[in-house]
Order: sequence, then C-alpha cells, then structure tokens
Amino acid sequence: MAKPQFTCTVTVQALPEQTHLEQGLYAYSYTVTLENTGDVLSQLIGRHWEITDARGQVQVVDGLAVVGHQPVLAPGQSFQYSSWAQISTPQGTMRGRFLCVTEACEVFHTEVEEFLLADSASLH
Repeated sequence: MAKPQFTCTVTVQALPEQTHLEQGLYAYSYTVTLENTGDVLSQLIGRHWEITDARGQVQVVDGLAVVGHQPVLAPGQSFQYSSWAQISTPQGTMRGRFLCVTEACEVFHTEVEEFLLADSASLH
C-alpha cells in the first residue's frame, strides 16, 4: 500500500522593511521546506493558513499553489519557498496545512504545526 507523506519545517525572520510601527503593522518572512518522506510521487496543490495576532485576530489564507508553484516531488525530494505575513501585534502565530495528491489521485494533507511570528531579538 502506498504511503504518501510530506514533512514540513518552517523558519521565521522579522521583516523590518515591511514593518510599520506607526501603523501598528509587524511583518515576518517564513521559509517552508517540504520534503516527500513518503514512498510515492506526490504534488502540492494548495494551502490553508491561519495567521493569529496576540489579540486573537485571525487571518485565513486559502489558495491554490504556493508562491505560484505546485511542485511535484518524488520520494526524497524537497521544495523550499519563502513568503511573508503581516500582523497588528509584535508577536503572533501561524499554522496551516497543504492539500496534496499522489499520481494515483489519492488526496492527503500535510499539517503545519503552529509556529511563532516574532522577532527573536525581542524575545531575550
């Protein structure tokens, strides 16, 4: 039986050039690395993100592809992309999932565990 699976890791950095303190907007870049840790050729089709600021305000982002790509990954291959998010507090969180499909049209999801949106320098 085929075992489709992607594994996801995320790194975050503050984006000072997109942060506007006078407007109460804080920006963060995030880099996602997806690796096909399953045993079948699979494709990322779309994504769902929940971006939450420290006040509990949630932005939901759904769509096809990631930064214009729907990568097809063979077992052992990986794909990396970077994007960014803007929130109204100095800290927040993101979590989500990717909609994926195998070459046999079997649908599966890759969960992205919640991660912190924060300037690491401000956490010390």
